[in-house]
Amino acid sequence: MLLPKSVQNLIDEFSKLPGIGPKSAARLTFYLLTKPKQDIESLGKAVLSLSENLKYCQQCFNISEEEVCSICQDEKRDRNVLAIIEEPLDLIALERTTAFNGLYHVLGGAISPINGIGPEELRISQLITRLKKDGIGEVILATDPNLEGEATAAYIKEKIFELNLPIKITRIARGLPVGGDLEYADEVTLRRSLEGRRDY
Repeated sequence: MLLPKSVQNLIDEFSKLPGIGPKSAARLTFYLLTKPKQDIESLGKAVLSLSENLKYCQQCFNISEEEVCSICQDEKRDRNVLAIIEEPLDLIALERTTAFNGLYHVLGGAISPINGIGPEELRISQLITRLKKDGIGEVILATDPNLEGEATAAYIKEKIFELNLPIKITRIARGLPVGGDLEYADEVTLRRSLEGRRDY
């Protein structure tokens, strides 16, 4: 069945989004066809405003509508602790826990030679500059617990050591999820759980 060009174009654009295959893209497109024109226009404006209104925070590189994001502006945050994360979505996840009250540094990804991403493509040089001037006392390496995240954390740790500054370097713990069963956990997860054990 041949679709009108405008319908096919939208299906193609939706298909480019992560986690959206051709069938899901078609469902989304045909769902929008059932909505009033003003709802479709609101969606279009929201998409357009992403590129028009958003920028990267000059301090932490989180997405923001201002030069400095609300977290970096917040005087109640602990300015002695800096969590190094890969993406803004990681920041959202950590903020939801309400367990972290420090500042962030968003790298913009992880070292991945197979994908052509080296340290130069990340915001590591900006991190080093920040550590030299901001008097950070602790850096929490909160990169993903996968091969790329571990390589990135190890690289950053070495770069911080080279600074010869009194900065404590910690790594987020990895292990079993709450409600998980030992019998279903893989060996790496169990090993990490044992290594990350603490007093009880």
